[in-house]
Amino acid sequence: MENLIKIIGKAFAITLVRYFLIAGFAFLVFYVIRGARFKKSKIQARAASAADFFREIRHSGLSSLVLSAEACLVLFTPLRQHTLLYRHLSDYPLWWLPVSVAFGLLIHDAYFYWMHRLLHHPLLFKHTHLVHHLSVNPSPWASYSFHFLEAAAEGLIVIILAFILPLHELGIILFTISSFVINVYGHLGYEIMPKTLRKSFWFKIINTSVYHNLHHSRFKGNYGLYFRHWDRWMGTENPQYEKEYDKVQERRFGGYPSGQKKEAR
Repeated sequence: MENLIKIIGKAFAITLVRYFLIAGFAFLVFYVIRGARFKKSKIQARAASAADFFREIRHSGLSSLVLSAEACLVLFTPLRQHTLLYRHLSDYPLWWLPVSVAFGLLIHDAYFYWMHRLLHHPLLFKHTHLVHHLSVNPSPWASYSFHFLEAAAEGLIVIILAFILPLHELGIILFTISSFVINVYGHLGYEIMPKTLRKSFWFKIINTSVYHNLHHSRFKGNYGLYFRHWDRWMGTENPQYEKEYDKVQERRFGGYPSGQKKEAR
């Protein structure tokens, strides 16, 4: 037990460092150093306060501990022998490593959508998910700003993946890093997608920062994490999303990036 506590402590420190490096870099660039330059990319005109940032960081610290403990549970306890985790890269073809990460993100997106909708149930929302929604105008620091029970639900995905998908430890690391980077983008508060995205088929597939920002400002709809398909299939996508996305991109680039004519207002 003492050894496990030490391992969790190390994992917690690594998770915190990753949080401050990735979220901190995004915050430094968009909110401190180059904020004026990215003014047209700001999704909400109002600015979040320092109190908001400190609250998000405080909750993210607790979330990091919970997430680290869950990962250690499946990696460094006898539970591991019942999973599909493998130790040697040679156990599977090398191409499986990136493919397993991609599958992990797809599975995570489905898991997150339904978990997220459940957390919005009135019986659960005010006791758990409300903490995250205190960030009505989210910043990168909000990426891990969860109630500890929501953090436990979030971290459960690593345990689920370990039981249903052959994963190397490097795959888990790549999964958690890529997931967090996308999460920071979703909470960035600025839209940074290129003008060309609007005309590409990817626009109908992936989420954008505007997509998740709408969820924070409207409190419902747009429950998906990485992709739009679950919201579209379930009829929970905010009907104003594309219009709001176009408004932001119009500020950035002038004219509608979709190439469509400006609608009468």
